Amino acid sequence: MSLLATVAFSQQKADIIASYQESWRDWESDTLKTVGMTLLANNNESKYFNDLSLWSDSLSSTPDGKAQLQQIIMAACMTQHPDGSISVDLRKGPVKKVDTYVFSNLADATITCYDKFAGELSCYTEPMDEMQWEIGDSSRVVLGYECMQATTDYHGRRWTAWFAPEIPVFFGPWKLHGLPGLILEAVADNGISYQATGIEPTERTITPMYSSDSYQRVDRKRALADEEHYRNNMEAMVRARYGATVKFENITERPKYDAQRYAAEPDYAE
Repeated sequence: MSLLATVAFSQQKADIIASYQESWRDWESDTLKTVGMTLLANNNESKYFNDLSLWSDSLSSTPDGKAQLQQIIMAACMTQHPDGSISVDLRKGPVKKVDTYVFSNLADATITCYDKFAGELSCYTEPMDEMQWEIGDSSRVVLGYECMQATTDYHGRRWTAWFAPEIPVFFGPWKLHGLPGLILEAVADNGISYQATGIEPTERTITPMYSSDSYQRVDRKRALADEEHYRNNMEAMVRARYGATVKFENITERPKYDAQRYAAEPDYAE
């Protein structure tokens, strides 16, 4: 039976919640990194995000919540030593590490991405019709669902995806969308991948972006180009903003950021 059969249709409520493992190669260390992400979706809209980030941003959206979040983080990260000294290790606490949110909407055929580019909170919107799929003959089972293969060229990458027609949801992880079934697995030609780890029906609300007025509107390609420049010149840019005396600890010489190797959307560098 379809996952959607037990849940009433709603514009604001999701029909399914899917968890994904997002994997990519880190440009500084050239090692594989992974993070858990979540997709809320119904037949008309979806929201892709990190659960810890959503919790953190929801608290930070009000003055009282922001104060509560700071107390929670300090309680988890602060250690008082026998000599009376205090140390703070933010790695111990529920500190937001993922800035990406992706909202997809069939009603206006757009994708809106909220993220941090060059150290600034930014967002942009793009049309859905930029992703066109070719469905193949191959199939495989993912999480117990028979999935069909499809491929597309999108913003400089060749993507191969596996979607489940049994789950008639138009969306998938990140910006991936447009297939007659939920995308459960996808991999790009540079190794970036998304792997579904769980799916279940839900009535969670697809809430809008918290503190959306804090995000500046940008052009996608320009924002990605600015991010590349920031990664390759971060120390100099920080010193230019805050003063030449700023010191960086534990910073080793980093390789030059290579969009063709690491970026999900390298078309900005063409």
